[in-house]
Amino acid sequence: MTSHVTPDSALRGVGGDGDQDGPRHSPHTAAAPTPPAAAPSSPASPKKRRIRYNRTESRWGYAFVAPALILFAIMGVYTIGYGLALSFARWNGFSPNWEWVGFQNFTDLLFGSKTYAPRVQAAALNTLWVCIAVPVLTIAVSFPLAIILNSAKRFQGILRSVYFVPYVTTGIAVYLAWQYILEPNGAINGLLRVLGLGSLTQPQGFLGNPDTALPTLIIVLVWSAVPVAMLLYLTGLQSLDTSVFEAATLDGAGWWRTNTSIVWPLLRATTGIVFLLNLRDALQGFQIFLIMTNGGPGNHTNVLGLETYRLAFLSELSPTLGLASALGWMLFLAALAIALINQRLEKRAQ
Repeated sequence: MTSHVTPDSALRGVGGDGDQDGPRHSPHTAAAPTPPAAAPSSPASPKKRRIRYNRTESRWGYAFVAPALILFAIMGVYTIGYGLALSFARWNGFSPNWEWVGFQNFTDLLFGSKTYAPRVQAAALNTLWVCIAVPVLTIAVSFPLAIILNSAKRFQGILRSVYFVPYVTTGIAVYLAWQYILEPNGAINGLLRVLGLGSLTQPQGFLGNPDTALPTLIIVLVWSAVPVAMLLYLTGLQSLDTSVFEAATLDGAGWWRTNTSIVWPLLRATTGIVFLLNLRDALQGFQIFLIMTNGGPGNHTNVLGLETYRLAFLSELSPTLGLASALGWMLFLAALAIALINQRLEKRAQ
């Protein structure tokens, strides 16, 4: 008996039992390969987006800062460089060319010129007196005043405002008012006559007498500097721990002992700040001397800042702009040296 085997059954027999459940392929067709799956189109990674965002933000930041940087470059860097170059030249401000003289401007101001060196030396001596007297007297007045104001129980805000009025008032108006008070027929001479102290009056006025002109201006400077110093001391007093005062009271320390042995050492940093601020103003300021005395009488109130202004703007067509720039740079170096010395002393004290 003949058996007929179909092609499918033959394939199944060749494949064995393990292939019976597998896929069936035609012997005349090849299995088609499975195409790879297409990669999904994904957006930019978060890192790239962050970099792009940071660059955009940086560009906007530079765009907003650019006007200030340009203004600083023109008014700051260019002006400083121009002034430094001018200190080594002789120029009157109108001639088309400079005359380069090197360090001769500095030597002429210090000892070389018979015209300018004596004036600079006298102005330096007056500046030295101002730099010593103004910071010391300001501290001596503002520290006790701050202690008294801090102990006030009532009207502390009103008193603080009253003491702060000299600082917020326009400087020119204050200086003109003081000039009127200090005149020969001013309020101070009139008050002295009323009190029977006519021997202390000044017929030339306190600003017209060479012996009293500079001390009077120092007093006015101290009067205008006390408000800020007092406010700094008052802030320092209010930041101190109250337990320190309680411990001092329990130990039997009185008012004087507490303020001299406890409060004063604790406010040493504030004292350094007050001293440095007033020293800077005394070294570089000249407005009060220009408005009230213009350096007179007889250059007895001439200071280095005022001498710099005179050399720059009050010498007509004399070639003194280089001298003024050189004197300004010497003042800058002196202020920088004082700041460095003060910083070194503060570090040693700590």
